[in-house]
Amino acid sequence: MMAEFTVHDESTAPEAARPSLEAAKKRMGFVTTLNGVMAESPELLAGYNALAELFGKSSLPVRAKHVVWITASVENGCEYCVAAHSTMALRSKVSADVVEALRAGKPLDDPALEAARRFTQLMVSGRGWVDEAEVQAFLDAGYTRRHVMDVILGVGMKTLSNYTNHIAHTPLDPAWQDQQWSRST
Repeated sequence: MMAEFTVHDESTAPEAARPSLEAAKKRMGFVTTLNGVMAESPELLAGYNALAELFGKSSLPVRAKHVVWITASVENGCEYCVAAHSTMALRSKVSADVVEALRAGKPLDDPALEAARRFTQLMVSGRGWVDEAEVQAFLDAGYTRRHVMDVILGVGMKTLSNYTNHIAHTPLDPAWQDQQWSRST
């Protein structure tokens, strides 16, 4: 038997979570089921949304941000986040070939994006322990020490959402249905 979690909206969420839901709705155009589930803990929702905003402002190039989001979610086996971030990457003009390779956990042809993919994958699988040679390879691909820290921020953001989705079995929003993904694929 699994614990059931409520997918809140602006009318059912705890009072302290409502401003975060309203802000998320402005940003996304709707309240995602992820945000609705997170609203059970106003602090989790606020923390996640703050990290999302900060990661969006980080120094990583936009396409590398999408690589971090999808790679961390694939590595963590988060079906919800892979679908959501695949959709958003495609809407941001990341090529379908790149998105498909990321979803399959395969190397990318673009050396800079591949360095971001590999570094993110190692960061997640190693729980933050990445060999010095791999850190240097990321830097040698044109990234900076700040970018290393930005990847950590993105992985932290995805850890919150991936773990929430694992525990709550968050239903997939209709907006992400076309990019549905399964850990077994």
